[in-house]
Amino acid sequence: MRGLGSPRGPEFHTVALGVRERTPPGPGPAAPPSSNGKTPVPSPPRGGRILVAAALVAALTGSAAGVAGARLLEGSEPAPAAALPRVAPAPPASLTGLSATAARVLPSVVSVETRSSGGSGFVVDDRGHILTNAHVVRGSSTVTVVLHNGSRLTARVAGADADEDLAVLEVDHPRELTAATLGRSADLAVGDQVLAIGSPLGLSGTVTSGIVSALDREVRLGGSRRTAVQTDASINPGNSGGPLVNARGEVVGVNTAIAASRGGGNIGIGFAIPIDRAAPIAERIIRN
Repeated sequence: MRGLGSPRGPEFHTVALGVRERTPPGPGPAAPPSSNGKTPVPSPPRGGRILVAAALVAALTGSAAGVAGARLLEGSEPAPAAALPRVAPAPPASLTGLSATAARVLPSVVSVETRSSGGSGFVVDDRGHILTNAHVVRGSSTVTVVLHNGSRLTARVAGADADEDLAVLEVDHPRELTAATLGRSADLAVGDQVLAIGSPLGLSGTVTSGIVSALDREVRLGGSRRTAVQTDASINPGNSGGPLVNARGEVVGVNTAIAASRGGGNIGIGFAIPIDRAAPIAERIIRN
């Protein structure tokens, strides 16, 4: 960018800052000699005395003010910069709606880590049992579960049903777990609001929302075709085994599969095993 340069012309006259323009002194009339033959020293005019006195007072006053100002600055911090306007903080209140639902269910959800893959699961009782998908723990006898607070526990694979794609894990420290509340998938209706909770792509504690898109949708789960709850809540690899919950925070399904495009990502079609079918299978595995 080109500048405009310094102003020039007959109307511009530059004067150094702090210097008053004065007419150069010329030769004045010589002072007449005094009666004793000596040239008298001229005394300053009355106005000159006033100016000198005023300058002296100003200098003393400025010096005192400077000392006082320095002492004041020594004992104080610089004034903070003016804060930009902000919205006033909301008054504390209990969570409501989907926020309350997520807060109620999240402590029950775990991440499941194996040597080759990962998924999700949720605690189903106070004895240390966790429900997940069979394909998440396939080929493993022990896995690592990561709790909502970040604690890591070793869990044994208590049993699995490959045809239903369900498995139960068991840990030795049940007091560290929080059991989820199981609902009834038979009470679901198309359009009901639901949340999917799990660890998609390893992002633990992820909550997504959607609705029930269809009931009793026939899809291939495990080794055969089964009916499932269809939802448009975002489900991705890693969500497998996590809970699908209703607006009251009750588990109504086990997130298991998605319909994906060639890219493999979520396209808004996910499937969950109805809890009315998953719960009896989990109970059978625990008993045996």
